[in-house]
Amino acid sequence: MHIVNVNTPGGTYPIRIAPGRLDALDQSVPSDATSLVLVSSPVIHGLMGALVEQALAKTGKKLLRILLPDGEQHKTLETLNQIFDAMLGAKLDRKAVIVAVGGGVIGDMAGFAAAVYMRGIRFVQVPTTLLAQVDSSVGGKTAVNHPLGKNMLGAFYQPIAVEIDTDVLNTLPDREMSAGLAEVIKYGLILDEEFFTWCEQHVQGLRARDPELLATAIRRSCEFKAWVVSQDEKESGLREILNLGHTFGHAIEAGMGYGEWLHGEAVGCGLVMAADLSAEVLDFPHADVDRVSRLVRAIGCPDVGPVLGGADQWLELMRGDKKSRGGEITFVLMPRIGQSIRRTVPEDAVRRVLSRRTA
Repeated sequence: MHIVNVNTPGGTYPIRIAPGRLDALDQSVPSDATSLVLVSSPVIHGLMGALVEQALAKTGKKLLRILLPDGEQHKTLETLNQIFDAMLGAKLDRKAVIVAVGGGVIGDMAGFAAAVYMRGIRFVQVPTTLLAQVDSSVGGKTAVNHPLGKNMLGAFYQPIAVEIDTDVLNTLPDREMSAGLAEVIKYGLILDEEFFTWCEQHVQGLRARDPELLATAIRRSCEFKAWVVSQDEKESGLREILNLGHTFGHAIEAGMGYGEWLHGEAVGCGLVMAADLSAEVLDFPHADVDRVSRLVRAIGCPDVGPVLGGADQWLELMRGDKKSRGGEITFVLMPRIGQSIRRTVPEDAVRRVLSRRTA
């Protein structure tokens, strides 16, 4: 088992990475918990719910099961309120512990519910998609979407543990694996060229779900994110580099309608656009733009974005992103692979990228 520790002012907790961790979920439940709240989706519960509940039953705690519709289009205040209705209806107290079993949408909503129920209760993240394992389950970002923007309503709130069972990746559709790999290669682009090269060298094995390669990719991704989050828990500076590709990606998700593109697919395409924009304003090598594009295609994600009604619509969507400042769009860009900075750019440079990278 690999253990990566996250240390932030908001909490210190382990990320445990190993096959078979679903069997050991009882180990993450504090002894003083009065009850457990399992938050998952019908599909995930059908695949692994019996195993999860069998493990949690070893704690002897009362269990409340809440199954929510999954998918970005359901990541709303209305869906979130289903958690509150169930917990308040069951008269659960502040010692209740939420266990979130699912992808990023389930983890985000369950974490947000934990952050605000009775002003904060404990929760455990059990991510079941590659994207959630390497990104959304780590670092304490919780949120729901609003029709005017993605993840606009939320809180920074750390879990007490993250349990990553690598066996669950065998249940994922290929499209979900590709979406998760986009977030994996992002870490190489922003922090470590050697890791990016490793991803290039092993892309076929990763897509084939080689267990040793996936375990390495997950561990390294969690180490990168844990380091960034420990330096900047609430995204006041350094942590913004984790948004490479996300300014473009969030515009795709909002413009197409949440759920049409998977988050990782939009981010993958956004990585190529960010590389192209870096070449426009930072002299990022054009040969490396091609490397990014090739790897994004190799993992199975699109490297060309939708038109979305044209550049004006793109820019309007990006100005509505929570990372914009005073109406100015902030991008994460790369002077070179393995290095990243945050800055605003001339609008005409963005328009040139959109003219090349949308169809």
